[in-house]
Amino acid sequence: MKIKKAILPVAGFGTRFLPATKAQPKEMLTVVDKPVVQYLVEEAVAAGIEEIIFVTGRGKRAIEDHFDISFELEETLVEKNKHDLLREVQRIPNLAKFSYVRQSMPLGDGHAILQARHIVGDEPVLVIFGDCMYDSEVPSTKQLMETFERYGDPVIGLSRVEKSEVSKFGVFDGVKLDEKNIEVKNVVEKPKAEEAKSDLVAVGKYIITPEVFEELSKIEHGNSGEIRLIDAFEAMIEKGRPIYGRILDGVWLDTGDKFNFLKAVVHIGLKHPEVGEKLKNYLKSLKF
Repeated sequence: MKIKKAILPVAGFGTRFLPATKAQPKEMLTVVDKPVVQYLVEEAVAAGIEEIIFVTGRGKRAIEDHFDISFELEETLVEKNKHDLLREVQRIPNLAKFSYVRQSMPLGDGHAILQARHIVGDEPVLVIFGDCMYDSEVPSTKQLMETFERYGDPVIGLSRVEKSEVSKFGVFDGVKLDEKNIEVKNVVEKPKAEEAKSDLVAVGKYIITPEVFEELSKIEHGNSGEIRLIDAFEAMIEKGRPIYGRILDGVWLDTGDKFNFLKAVVHIGLKHPEVGEKLKNYLKSLKF
């Protein structure tokens, strides 16, 4: 079945970036000249997604405004003869069809995903969390779709990290199917480095099926006191239901903390046609 919809849970408070996120969503922090969330939407659209479902919360109105038409801004750009910028601004609301639902209480990422269930219906859906940019020749979401088209069951986007880093992530291991795909047999949320069975961690990109929604709907509090997506995966594995992992090609740009956000800015900045060469020369000139 062709995947046409994507859920972007963007209701978090962004506490790691305070005070910058006191009055703006962390997903609207800019990497060079675009907010993180626009990169994610553009990647999904490049993979064939037609509808984006944002799961928002209080203080997230800027995301809705960004993907809406701005008559005043467009009129100003016309008056100032800035037609290149006008085309760029007009392109944004036409990237996809946008829907918005609210997560009233911060009850976990699985709870956020459940808020979009009535819009998704009985279809598989792409899920992209708001701090997981990827720079790859083939969009990372398209890579997930390739695995889903082969197996027809939930797919988890994976990346290898240093063993010392695994305690920050959900860690997955299983049966190797080929160089890029595994059938997941075990999942552990933030294990100690010495206890981790694998160096494969979830990067915040998934394809989930109606069965995952069904498992999420059965969870009341979960192991962490919240409804977590990883709890649904654990329940499915215990029942012997197939789940697959796709080891993604490309560079994972984790924008979830300050240091990695800065790395993403430099990475994208160096490839930017307007500032790339200047940034490279500036970095070379620095003396430490």
